[in-house]
Amino acid sequence: MPSVPRQSPPRDEPQRQPEEDRRHTIRRRWITAIIIVLLIGVPAGYLAISAGQSRDSGRDKQEKYAATGLTEGWPSRVQRRIYEVPIPAESGKVAYYETNNWRSSRLYTQFQTTEAGLDKFLKDIGVSVSDLEPGEITISKRDQGIVGWEFTGPGPWSGLTHKQSKPRPTQDVTVDAADPAKPMVYVVSTATP
Repeated sequence: MPSVPRQSPPRDEPQRQPEEDRRHTIRRRWITAIIIVLLIGVPAGYLAISAGQSRDSGRDKQEKYAATGLTEGWPSRVQRRIYEVPIPAESGKVAYYETNNWRSSRLYTQFQTTEAGLDKFLKDIGVSVSDLEPGEITISKRDQGIVGWEFTGPGPWSGLTHKQSKPRPTQDVTVDAADPAKPMVYVVSTATP
């Protein structure tokens, strides 16, 4: 029997995809572009905003600590405890400034209080009103210059230096009693390691 050549089955021709019309092509490209923007642009924008806020925050802190002069407001409780400056609760015109270096740390504080508030403050640091020396300005010219204090008013002025054993701070206190009912108190508390 003669052999009949086997014919291979007809091959399927590759089916051609119908060509996209122009409108679909443009639409697909827009969707791809939007996805790329969302995947890359949004996180990049978020990082840029975060970096800017972080940089601004750092600048604010730097300006706060590099400033010369007093900052209006109360020192933190931790600062008041470390430097032993118990500002009476009824005080006003409160301002402070802190300096630190390897030899010593200082807290400059000012506040206006009442006669009773001055008595309480002095008692809390371990002295009394009778320890104030009339006419004495115990805060040095150097310390006055650091925060811009000028003790040139009519007064009467009085002051004291309260020395304590290390590591407790030494306080230089100067009081302006121009208004005896509302004395202005200036304190430089120095802590040394």
